Amino acid sequence: MLYAEDLFVGDRIGLGTHTVGEDELVDFARSWDPQWFHTDRDAAESGPFGGLIASGIHTLAVAQRLTVEAAYARWAVIAGRQLRQVRFLGPVLPGTVLTGTYVIDDVTIDDRGRGLVTATVTLVDDEGRAVLDGTVESFVRCRG
Repeated sequence: MLYAEDLFVGDRIGLGTHTVGEDELVDFARSWDPQWFHTDRDAAESGPFGGLIASGIHTLAVAQRLTVEAAYARWAVIAGRQLRQVRFLGPVLPGTVLTGTYVIDDVTIDDRGRGLVTATVTLVDDEGRAVLDGTVESFVRCRG
């Protein structure tokens, strides 16, 4: 288990990979973002991306899952605090393999036995193009 005192500015954590399948993309969108370019293959083919694209919220959920698996599952996380400046930088098409990085920008220890960890999360597609980035803040327990 890692605590706030174990985390340092500049720490870079590689995230695993996730392939966004078409069924997953459409199922997510039907439940959470039912816009035609996420759910209707035929209509999306005549749209600006030439086919279906994942919801940005879906892409953000993938980033969260990869971050939990690569980091938070081994940290004494209390809770997330904030997402800031989340940007959707490019389309995620069915079959896209996503991976990324989590880079710690700041660790501030407070007098309540916790640290506020601020980090930049970036996801890239299988051609290395950034599709999402943003700043995340999470509270992590201190040892004491």
